Amino acid sequence: MSDPTRKPRRSFRRSSTLGALALAGALAATLFLSPPDTAQGAPPAREAAPQGQTSLRAADPSVLRVGSTYVGVQSTGGGIVVRQASSTDGLATAPARQVWADSRGRGEVWAPEIVMDGGRYYIYFTAGVGAAHRMFVISSASPDSGYGAETRLALPDDKWAIDGTLFTFEGQRWFVWSGWAGDTNVEQNLYIARMSSPTLPTGARYVISQPRESWERVVGNPFINESPEAIKDPNGQLHIAYSANGSWSEQYCLADLRLRKGGDPTYVWDWYKSNGCLFGSNRATMMAGWDPTLYVNGPGHHTFVLLHGDINTSPPAGPRFPSMYHAVAKGTPYSWANRHWYTGTFAWWGDTTYSRANVPGPTSDKGWSLKFFE
Repeated sequence: MSDPTRKPRRSFRRSSTLGALALAGALAATLFLSPPDTAQGAPPAREAAPQGQTSLRAADPSVLRVGSTYVGVQSTGGGIVVRQASSTDGLATAPARQVWADSRGRGEVWAPEIVMDGGRYYIYFTAGVGAAHRMFVISSASPDSGYGAETRLALPDDKWAIDGTLFTFEGQRWFVWSGWAGDTNVEQNLYIARMSSPTLPTGARYVISQPRESWERVVGNPFINESPEAIKDPNGQLHIAYSANGSWSEQYCLADLRLRKGGDPTYVWDWYKSNGCLFGSNRATMMAGWDPTLYVNGPGHHTFVLLHGDINTSPPAGPRFPSMYHAVAKGTPYSWANRHWYTGTFAWWGDTTYSRANVPGPTSDKGWSLKFFE
């Protein structure tokens, strides 16, 4: 577990945080349970404790909402469990019901992601050993029972793949994940591919992000982009929020990719990257105007808590909405074993410019970004 050439955080037990603006009021009232907060403008005041730490000592939360029930998924004991509760805080103490066990000896089971498609639940997860890690999926009509045997996703190029999730954007299903370009662990990139169904990739894979910026290369060997999560902003543009820097370090943080208006999700230069971390614990790596955390170190691998996990229910501008992430409490030694699930919130932040240089296309793009709160 001290070997940084592997994905070391996974070794101990990797357990896995728009409608148009005219609809903002209706969405705020009907899609989420969080109260409204300040409108866009000056950043909301910092909140005092509690800091959002749950009693669940684990990593990689994946949570969605169905009606008034929150459904979370976690890897544990070589299998996958589902928890259901009436709040995100309640998930930590809710009964854990096992929905899948590694009866075929697939290996390490990491970062399950629960999504809904066509009224059915799908849990995507990684299993394997070393360079053999690949993506698998199970599905059921019920969130916590009835799942069958796992199916291996036939992702293009058949390379090491982790942290995958499904979403639908402008009528097309997509799968996004973290993986290697080749067969060795040089760096972890973000890839995207079309899906013809929730279990069938089609066509090629396309790289959309590589860890090449100085602020996402503070801790590496390998350098890392991972844990991608899709969301749609109030302008209808697609975002992929992801984790950067090694998770074995408190430099772990969240950053953002924003697809330009009308852009092609498969074309890397149609994606604009935030100019620093948007949620992190080290001021030196934060994007200008974004403050480091007060209570936690190394926040990352988040989940946007959306209705049905559907990016088409992404929240409007103005209020804060629920998220979850894992982190280590400040004042606690930073280690994978000390990570907990945390509840938090996020809000859209308008008129934010992401800039770049020495690449094709315009050098800057202005639009919505994200603010994350402990």
